[in-house]
Amino acid sequence: MDIVLNDVEARVLGALIEKDITTPDYYPLSLNALVNACNQKNNRDPVMSLDENSVRDGLRGLQNFGLAGPAGGADSRVTKYEHRLQEVFNFSRGETAVLCVLLLRGPQTPGELRGRTERMHPFEDLEAVQASLQKLMQREPALAVMLPRQPGTKESRYVHLLSGEVEAATLSAAPPISFGGKDDRISLLEEQVACLRGEVNELKQLFEDFRKQFE
Repeated sequence: MDIVLNDVEARVLGALIEKDITTPDYYPLSLNALVNACNQKNNRDPVMSLDENSVRDGLRGLQNFGLAGPAGGADSRVTKYEHRLQEVFNFSRGETAVLCVLLLRGPQTPGELRGRTERMHPFEDLEAVQASLQKLMQREPALAVMLPRQPGTKESRYVHLLSGEVEAATLSAAPPISFGGKDDRISLLEEQVACLRGEVNELKQLFEDFRKQFE
């Protein structure tokens, strides 16, 4: 069965994968926690504002592909949800981390992927990132593709193909990205600080959801 995810399904799947790896103590996720994960303002591009019904529809679509569903055996009054990516694809940790970030943040360079996958899988160097990308690209059907390099940029970007083939019009509309200067390093540090702040807020919300189950 060919897998073609819509934007909501891709966001839900990416959020489930991310939380499985980065906050395993709070995984699987309740519907409320999953909505919050999908709507995070950090580590998301684009930022979404999904409601529970939209996320339910996304879960239903993923379940049809065998990629997610209710967690079995959870001792809780609240239904929890989990992804089933590994059962479908049997990825390495590197492949999982790269695909997760591509699902959550769109087209990216290997350098961006290395920085943004650090909490999920610390790649030793850019060659290791490239190796995981190659494995995704060499699958049948391919799960990632390298985009044409934009004018004035130093690195090519990659995009996942779980939402189908990427249209040429979409590629040409993508903004150019440059790397290597002091401003880029400052931007990266600012992004990491924003990421940490967002994760602290998210953990607070997850703890609150957990506490309410016992009220």
